[in-house]
Amino acid sequence: MSSSNPVIYFEIPVNDMKHAEQFYTNVFNFNFEKDDIDGYEMSLFPFEEKNSGITGALAKGDVYKPTKDGVIIYFKTEDINESLAKVLKNGGEILYPKKINEKYGFAVAEFEDSEGNRIALHETLKND
Repeated sequence: MSSSNPVIYFEIPVNDMKHAEQFYTNVFNFNFEKDDIDGYEMSLFPFEEKNSGITGALAKGDVYKPTKDGVIIYFKTEDINESLAKVLKNGGEILYPKKINEKYGFAVAEFEDSEGNRIALHETLKND
């Protein structure tokens, strides 16, 4: 069994690519690379092979259906409260407010994005 993280890529379903790109750019300051993969419109999240973590894309096509009922993707953030404020400012909705897990040293929250997907935030707590 490999000692690396098993998940390497994700796709977030969208109906309105331009609207979704604007939402994620405004909330996280992402720049996307556009591509067409197997006939599906993709906007790829930033990725550098040498860094840890995974990457993915906003994906539009007949097999992609936005939902709050499926897999939840966690985006790392330095400040959940700031990110949630940006979510609200850009038409998103808070689904699960910030909760702190002192035992493991992190906080999480969940929101609905511009397309109707449930997305989560993860913030590592600072040792003060």
